[in-house]
Amino acid sequence: MTTTLPIPDLEQARQYFARTRNRVLEVTKGLTDAQWKFKPAPDRWSSAQNLEHMVIVQERVLGPIREQLSQAPPPPAGSDTRKIDAIILEKIPDRSVKAKAPEFLEPSGEWSLGATLERLNRNYERLSDFLDSTPDLREHVLESPPLRIVTNGEFTTMDAYQWALTVVAHDERHVRQIEELKADPRYPSAASGAAAMA
Repeated sequence: MTTTLPIPDLEQARQYFARTRNRVLEVTKGLTDAQWKFKPAPDRWSSAQNLEHMVIVQERVLGPIREQLSQAPPPPAGSDTRKIDAIILEKIPDRSVKAKAPEFLEPSGEWSLGATLERLNRNYERLSDFLDSTPDLREHVLESPPLRIVTNGEFTTMDAYQWALTVVAHDERHVRQIEELKADPRYPSAASGAAAMA
């Protein structure tokens, strides 16, 4: 292991990753095809779209954003990393703050549950490897539209550790959205749909 991240930060991330991945698995367990594709309104996402969007965001951070971070400038002097970490964990999952996904992050809703979960689980492994193997997680920052939105512009950049936390906090946000779908009175019952999907 070559990471220079303090052990408490690393453990916080590992626990958060494990807890959130388990939440995703719980909220999607045993879904029928009708439940997977249920949309309460044309402008609302189904469980299928929520999960696909989560994977797209994960892979964007694990791909282009990760590459950009390695060449990004250092954080401004006096940056309060602990405060930003706490904001990410509290505000990114908060469904009371609405934000429309940019077009390049829009899901099709055509992926299968099994294939989507397989990619999501692989991405969680990649995120963990990223934390364990990257020595300069706090040494480079990039502009962060999500942080700008949830702080009304008070904070605008995130380091690599914070981007990893944000990916998982974003997953928690969409787990909550799926829970809202499942609480809808029109949500299909397991008995009314086809057999649970693999």
